[in-house]
Amino acid sequence: MIEDIETIDEFLAHGTSDVEEAVRKAAATEIMPRFRQLAAHEIDQKSGPHDLVTDADRKAEVYLTEALTKLLPGSVVVGEEAVHANPATYEAIRGTAPVWIVDPVDGTRQFVHGDPGFCTLVALALDGVVLASWTYAPARDEFATAIRGRGAVLDGVPLRSGAPEPGRDLHIATSHPDYTTDEQKRALLGLHVEGVVPRPCGSAGLEYLAIARGESDATAFSWEAAWDHAAGLLLVEEAGGAHLTLKGEPFRITGGNALPFTAARDEATARRVVALLTAGV
Repeated sequence: MIEDIETIDEFLAHGTSDVEEAVRKAAATEIMPRFRQLAAHEIDQKSGPHDLVTDADRKAEVYLTEALTKLLPGSVVVGEEAVHANPATYEAIRGTAPVWIVDPVDGTRQFVHGDPGFCTLVALALDGVVLASWTYAPARDEFATAIRGRGAVLDGVPLRSGAPEPGRDLHIATSHPDYTTDEQKRALLGLHVEGVVPRPCGSAGLEYLAIARGESDATAFSWEAAWDHAAGLLLVEEAGGAHLTLKGEPFRITGGNALPFTAARDEATARRVVALLTAGV
């Protein structure tokens, strides 16, 4: 049983490559053989037509659940599909055991349509703090990792988010309208001003990666599901970026955040986005 943070630090000092191997194997075994090969009976809707699940999601999560808990005895898994089946399992994020937060296929809609813009997300957290994350886009063969306090890398190359060029429009990925309340819609309308270019988001994990590598400036998201955000938020942080809720506080994976929230290339941009969202309300 993992009992203290030092033990997890020791695991992170030698075990991150094992986690990467498990993620790669899950994708190679359960996801990529189904990419552009899905039959109709392998695709289901959850909450609506934009919220899909496939056999790849389910089977990859089962694979990762077994592999990750073997790597770190005493740990537990909060996976998107397991929580859909039993919402009570989400409470493990607020528990005392180390928790793996797993989104087996982030961007399932893209995956179903044969678009390579999807990824597998894994984060390791303890006491509500994300300690490490793994972001793998198998169709693009890109793998990003982040360890708290030790930086972020993409395929072994350090990631630096930098700051937006002064005077240039901010490019911001935003929540799909189907996943926003009326109040959140009003907040997001605050981004429709001169100097800002909002657009609908794709895979949340890949949006975070785009910020961490300085290709996109910010996000404005209106939902809290930890499997969509935990891995990417640490990636952005370790690349030099920041994240803030509508109250100007860092996003908490344990919930209770003022929404929408933003992740951005630097703190100044995050604060600018929050000011625009607040003005919209």
